[in-house]
Amino acid sequence: MMMFSSKYWARRGLSLDSAVPLEHPLHGNVTLNRTSSGKNDDKKDNKGASKNESTSEGGKTAVVFSLKNEVGGLVKALRLFQEKHVSMVHIESRKSKRRSSEVEIFVDCDCSKKEFNELIQLLKKIAELDKCSQRVLMYGSELDADHPGFKDNVYRQRRKYFVDVAMNYKYGQPIPRVDYTPEEIKTWGVVFRELTKLYPTHACREYLKNFPLLTKHCGYREDNVPQLEDVSMFLKERSGFTVRPVAGYLSPRDFLAGLAYRVFHCTQYIRHGSDPLYTPEPDTCHELLGHVPLLADPKFAQFSQEIGLASLGSSDEDVQKLATLLYNMFTDSDSAIFSLLNLAFVSKTGNSGLTEQGFCLPLENSRDFAKSINRPFSVYFNPYTQSIEILKDTRSIENVVQDLRSDLNTVCDALSKMNRYLGI
Repeated sequence: MMMFSSKYWARRGLSLDSAVPLEHPLHGNVTLNRTSSGKNDDKKDNKGASKNESTSEGGKTAVVFSLKNEVGGLVKALRLFQEKHVSMVHIESRKSKRRSSEVEIFVDCDCSKKEFNELIQLLKKIAELDKCSQRVLMYGSELDADHPGFKDNVYRQRRKYFVDVAMNYKYGQPIPRVDYTPEEIKTWGVVFRELTKLYPTHACREYLKNFPLLTKHCGYREDNVPQLEDVSMFLKERSGFTVRPVAGYLSPRDFLAGLAYRVFHCTQYIRHGSDPLYTPEPDTCHELLGHVPLLADPKFAQFSQEIGLASLGSSDEDVQKLATLLYNMFTDSDSAIFSLLNLAFVSKTGNSGLTEQGFCLPLENSRDFAKSINRPFSVYFNPYTQSIEILKDTRSIENVVQDLRSDLNTVCDALSKMNRYLGI
């Protein structure tokens, strides 16, 4: 992020060339420049300048960002300004002089400091996930013509019920319990029965450890579809994760944003009963029998959250890479999408990061990849406030160091007592 004073703009003028000189590298896909230019900006009197800063909420704001050179890219980017009710006064664009595949965009805005901060801020609070869960990309209440339930009006009406439940859910509320129909329980039972036959020879160690606990505490049975509220409470005790209902398929960015807060978006509807061992979309069989047992493992939960944190503020290309990295942890390359084997267990001969020996992909690998992502800041999850903190200056980093220092003192105290009383 580049910050310029109003005097800088007064000298150089508001333009793309003055905002990003050739020798200045753009940081990733977004570079933002904040200015507050006005009639009183060039006053040399400190008192007058101070008064101007305290009373003026408006002013000119210059935003410079780079986009992938593709059809519709600028329209998508400018939609954000519209959503935040930010008035655009002047727009310039040019082909990037640093990356041939990108274009650089300069937008001169007329907005207040508050509006500007809202424009650039990331998803910072866990309650803001309510917005992500509303952005369903596919399915939901609408089914494609090749969907097994497309011609089943009863099934389509049932899906609309699940959409309403998910869309009306807000953070902090208990997840509504669903009274599943006999046909839905039967479909769940077929999937459950077939998969449990294969777990002993195909499931990884972490999966085998957690599945009996889900049977005991969450009602994982052939004749019962578990309720998301019970599953969420179980996960919170095991790994700090929770689940929330979602109406259908989310974009990788929105799905990973949930993981950053240790929140897993989970569907509640059941696949169509005509073909129980296949679904073209994620359903509750897929979520509860595939994802949840591994999210109950603290190490995998940590890995998933770090993937989510790395996605915040990253380019679409990097977000897709992160989603692929997470997906590859669940499935081997020969599995059909959302088929019987997919996301429920892994083949011993596959190339998945999970094997019968356990969770073998080190967290260090994901951390190294996260460090390679080109963004001009880092993020930190505050578990006490359940919010994301942007680490972009010494003050924000100092706050994190204080938390780490407290944790290290606790560890040092424990080691000292072990040495004193146990002779270790």
